Amino acid sequence: MNRVIFPLFLLIIIIIIGCQPKTEISEWRGPNRDGIYLETNLLKQWPENGPEMLWSFEGLGYGHSAVAVIDNKVFVTGIKDTVSSLGTLFTFDKKGNLLLEKDYGKDFISNFHGTRSTPIVVNDLIYIESGEGAVYCLNNDSGEEVWSVNFIDDLGVDSVLQFGYSESVLIDGDNLICVPGGIENNVVALNRFTGELVWNSKGIGEIATYNSPILINHNGLKLVIAMTSGSIMGIDATTGEMYWRVEQTQQNKIHANTPIFYNGKLVVSSADRKDSSGLVQLQISDDGKNAEVVWRDKKFINLMGGFVKIDSCLYGSAYLKKDWRVTNWNTGEMLVQNKEIGGGAIIYADSLFYCYTEHAGEMALVSATPNKFEIISKFEIPLGTKEHWARPVIDNGVLYVRHGDALMAYLISK
Repeated sequence: MNRVIFPLFLLIIIIIIGCQPKTEISEWRGPNRDGIYLETNLLKQWPENGPEMLWSFEGLGYGHSAVAVIDNKVFVTGIKDTVSSLGTLFTFDKKGNLLLEKDYGKDFISNFHGTRSTPIVVNDLIYIESGEGAVYCLNNDSGEEVWSVNFIDDLGVDSVLQFGYSESVLIDGDNLICVPGGIENNVVALNRFTGELVWNSKGIGEIATYNSPILINHNGLKLVIAMTSGSIMGIDATTGEMYWRVEQTQQNKIHANTPIFYNGKLVVSSADRKDSSGLVQLQISDDGKNAEVVWRDKKFINLMGGFVKIDSCLYGSAYLKKDWRVTNWNTGEMLVQNKEIGGGAIIYADSLFYCYTEHAGEMALVSATPNKFEIISKFEIPLGTKEHWARPVIDNGVLYVRHGDALMAYLISK
């Protein structure tokens, strides 16, 4: 009898698991938070004035946050009125029709005012961290609040960051992970359905910083890699225990680049022109409970444009300079330098790089290898206001570019 029931039981479990809805998530900097988009059949060269603009929208207000694209919808946030300082969630269909415009709470109107956090969408819920230090969980159809947690009122943070909280929250199954900073609730995991505290990782009193944490699986140990104003930390994703901390300094306490992890090694970049720990690679021990510096470059100033790792190289630019570089992942050695366009954000798809310059607002299509960095095509972003800081996003053959008040969608597929 048992020989019949046991396989039948297994079959029922398999059927139940197979019938569970698949989790769909729209992530920050692509599906793995590394700037790589898994797109194919994209244009290898653009027309002189750039690819075809499918649609645009002006009226987002102030903001530096990128778009989230999922389930045939495009989500983005902005501040329309600096008097009320309310952040607004805008939802479009993929033809550019505005489906929803919903205020969610106060956002950041101090230094370089505007929304910062890119929304993270998981199935029917959307998560937004405001520059004022609050996490909002909203229904992505209605925009209605499901729950919210305030870092100051609920988690004991002393004050809002100088340039506003800017991380895009990290999802780990049923948990939402974010970095309020401070001593008691330095890094926390919240139940993403209720907002209740699951675990808290204590700190050493440093304030939070401006980048987004990542989740890694290192030899079977799941770690959160997070940063505060002076630290790179490895934290157990299940319990919140901090296993290791490596000092990482920057004069203005700005660490705005998401860490990159590959095969036991971690690269972090944060820099200014005076006192900085710069570009650094760490080796994580086999058990994941220690980390040590492999190499460090204090001269390469990449403040917030980010990097992309392809094969044995890092690709990225210097801050506010015409200085794009190909860097050896293993040694930190510069292999190639290009000074044709200004620095900015970088992403990658279908064997080419997309470089968005933060000063001139140019979008460039680039072919780069350990031996070259060549600009194939470029065009100026025609709409929008103020700083070119929002990261471009690629989804289903469309390049989304947010520039302040404006959102543009370009067809880049063949």
